[in-house]
Amino acid sequence: MPSDPDARLVALLKSARRILVFTGAGISTNSGIPDFRGPQGVWKTRQPVYYDDFMSSETARIEYWDFKLETWDLYRMARPNAAHDAIARLESAGRVEAVLTQNIDGLHEIAGTSRAKLVEIHGTDRWVACQTCGELSDPEPHFEAFRKTRKPPLCHCGGLLKPATISFGQCLREDDLRRAASATENADLVLALGSTLSVYPAAHFPLAAAERGAPYVIINRGKTEHDDHPRLSLRLEGDVADVLPPAVDAALR
Repeated sequence: MPSDPDARLVALLKSARRILVFTGAGISTNSGIPDFRGPQGVWKTRQPVYYDDFMSSETARIEYWDFKLETWDLYRMARPNAAHDAIARLESAGRVEAVLTQNIDGLHEIAGTSRAKLVEIHGTDRWVACQTCGELSDPEPHFEAFRKTRKPPLCHCGGLLKPATISFGQCLREDDLRRAASATENADLVLALGSTLSVYPAAHFPLAAAERGAPYVIINRGKTEHDDHPRLSLRLEGDVADVLPPAVDAALR
């Protein structure tokens, strides 16, 4: 049975017209995608491949594509959950300024969040990008080719191909930073969902919107780094997929 919505959250959602939604790994765990930075997460047990190493070393590229091959089936088969759907409903109702996500799973777009509103600050595994010409392509044939040949794929232009995520040591995209900063200026409510708010510069954006006066709501299972911030308006403990959807339904009725 759905839980009763939190009345405080419902009231904030009802009054907002330009919501900045900020999401982290906790919003996708109900879709079968693990929290890679959690206690048993991949990044706790495996050294990351840095971007400069990827660009300069065939060995590093093989290691990188190996790791991405491990997670490709997870992302390919995953489907949005009730939290992703609730955010898409907020946009359909004209209430969303931007959806700024740390996640690379592509589930917001599958759920119906428009590209115009979506900022994937750490990129996406739903595409492969050429590091020379910038062309985007479908990941599946590249993963299948790598699975068979163990050779990192190349673009038709000869450039190195890489899933379109931001690797360690790789600069964030200027356009994404600009769009995220613009959303913080315009937001009249901030929802931080399923994030420990510990990865910067991404976690700076919800805080910046709160510091300029937007009410700040955090929904997460477990502690976050912003729990004690003086601008925090409402802190709800729990699974985002349980807490957010009934509140959105009540606010939009």
